[in-house]
Amino acid sequence: MSNTGSKTGTNAIGNGAVNTNVGVVTANINDDTQEIDLLDLLSEYLAHIPLLAISFIAGALIAGLFTMFCISPKYTATAKLYMVSASSGAAVDLTDLNIGTSLSKDYEVLMQIRPLYEDVIEELGLPYTYNQLLSMVSVSTVSDTRVVSVTTTSTDPDEARDISNSIADLAVTYLPKLMETNAPNIAERAIRPERKSSPSLVKNTVIGAILFLMIALAVITVFYLLDDTLTTAEDVEKEFGIIPLTSIPEGDVKEISDEAEAKIMENKKKKRRAKNADNTKSRKKNR
Repeated sequence: MSNTGSKTGTNAIGNGAVNTNVGVVTANINDDTQEIDLLDLLSEYLAHIPLLAISFIAGALIAGLFTMFCISPKYTATAKLYMVSASSGAAVDLTDLNIGTSLSKDYEVLMQIRPLYEDVIEELGLPYTYNQLLSMVSVSTVSDTRVVSVTTTSTDPDEARDISNSIADLAVTYLPKLMETNAPNIAERAIRPERKSSPSLVKNTVIGAILFLMIALAVITVFYLLDDTLTTAEDVEKEFGIIPLTSIPEGDVKEISDEAEAKIMENKKKKRRAKNADNTKSRKKNR
């Protein structure tokens, strides 16, 4: 028997109705109350454990294979420059440190200008435009220091190393002329990275597994909320406020054998005879 409302509940009196039953969430929308039995929903999840497990494994496999065969690995190489003292003396005072820190910020900006990158493209013969190369390079100042790092990310580890070193070399000769300051020193040259920096196979695999699991849970939840079939006597009592007189068990009547049916009829006859005997005894006692 199917009817609407086994999980939709009844109309609430006004907005903000509160259900105090443990494990039941009530949501009111324009006086229409929808109750979600959390324990019932949990049992629905448990009933679909195989589906959830398959979704989890499928998500992990798909994400892992996609990461391995469809995403190109990227490598990162970093070169570092040190801003030297602005004074001509051997001693370094507080003013020199402050000026050096300010120069680091200036270098961070000026090391991303178009003329410098175009010289790098020409020197290395790169097949990139200025904007493409700019998106591959990150220039930043190490916190509370006068060190500027030039980090390049590329699918070719040798290219990443060469770009970082080329930018550092050109910055040493190009920017001091532009800023009329002392040239920085190259503190560390970039080396060829041996390991890829991205993507992370483990991270993507875990994300894929969790994502597919969440999708499976969402699908099960949606079907649970849309299912308005009255399957138990409790559903009928909850929906209509009446107690069913009887219920018809599920199953195929054709599967009941003649012997089983004969036993059922015999038991019914015995119960009827016993009941009649009890009634006869009661009448005799009353006389």
